Amino acid sequence: MEDTIYWVWLLQTLGGSTVLQDLLQYFGSARKLYEAGASEWRICGLMTAKQIAALSRVSPSECGGVLEACRENGWFPVTPDMLWYPRRLWELRDMPPVLFTWGDVTVLERKAAVSVVGTRRASAYGVRVASLLTETLASAGAVIVSGGALGIDSAAHEGALRAEGGKTVAVLGCGLGTDYLRENVGLRKRIAQNGVVVSEFLPFAPASRYTFPRRNRIISCLSLGTVVIEAGEKSGSLITARCALEQGRDLFAVPGDVVSSAFTGANRLIRDGAVPVFSPRDVLAEYLPRFPGELHDVPDKSFGELLRENGEQPETLSREPLTAAAKPRAPKNAHGAEPPAAAPAEKRALPESLSENAQKVYAALEPAGVHIDDLSERAGLPAGTCLAALTELEVYGFAALSEGRKYRSI
Repeated sequence: MEDTIYWVWLLQTLGGSTVLQDLLQYFGSARKLYEAGASEWRICGLMTAKQIAALSRVSPSECGGVLEACRENGWFPVTPDMLWYPRRLWELRDMPPVLFTWGDVTVLERKAAVSVVGTRRASAYGVRVASLLTETLASAGAVIVSGGALGIDSAAHEGALRAEGGKTVAVLGCGLGTDYLRENVGLRKRIAQNGVVVSEFLPFAPASRYTFPRRNRIISCLSLGTVVIEAGEKSGSLITARCALEQGRDLFAVPGDVVSSAFTGANRLIRDGAVPVFSPRDVLAEYLPRFPGELHDVPDKSFGELLRENGEQPETLSREPLTAAAKPRAPKNAHGAEPPAAAPAEKRALPESLSENAQKVYAALEPAGVHIDDLSERAGLPAGTCLAALTELEVYGFAALSEGRKYRSI
């Protein structure tokens, strides 16, 4: 950790747009870059006068507040000179000088990782497909990478967490501790307990229209391949798809309704050469021979078969976007970090777009938690149907998994 402050200095002065590969090739490390001084910075010809001025204005000793915030909040900064820094990110010329991590950093060492992305305004169809896909892939040993956002991202993380021993990585488009997406605070906490939350931005850095495209290149680069689910013509997930192609990664897409604009982007990816995904094994089969130590096979069952096994009827899944009700805002702590999600005294009203089964399951939930078997009995639904309804509720912030296979209303 002795040299970490030099990497933080580099990030804090030049930001994430630095062509870090060139600087490292010339100077060797962030510390050697600092010690070289302004004269050598000018001679190397790798930086503009503005960048050199930025490096000169701040010294590493002034960056200690960032490391202090990490210590206080249980975050761990990973830098390119550490074993945990993902080797795949070295392929990026603008590789991040620091990855701020929350959770099990060793998950980043796992090679068999697949990213799953899609629209924030997901339909019940998209949510269930994403959940079934990632639960199956995670149970087979794959690490699921996504962006921690609402909709398909949340469904992807939830599916991975539902698998026994499932691991997932959430790559944020803002700094750790930022007051952003409060409805996903509970999900991020669970990801930190069963995987890792990652950001290349300084702690508490706000999200913006510039941070998400940068985040997307990290999602695709960490993965062997990217699966796009339910993406419209202008979906941000198409940026991730483009990054995957530019990085030489595999690209997959789940086919959708050809008359719905919500699926135009994903369907066009298939038209242009993306591998169509009709079952989780369509993705898994690409990597089984390459990673026999990390992955194991699963039965080749279509999404329709998996749904019917869970007591669901695929044709009843709506293609209309689910919408979430407004959620109360929680206070920040002294450092602006996200507080733990607290169970409200009274249940909130569900949006009408949630399915009838989700309504039944929510009515049977309690803030203290209900075991899945008891929940299934209370709601009068098969266990598989109950789990499907819980996925909807989890994705939109109305339910959360607790210890002992208990689910609680939030």
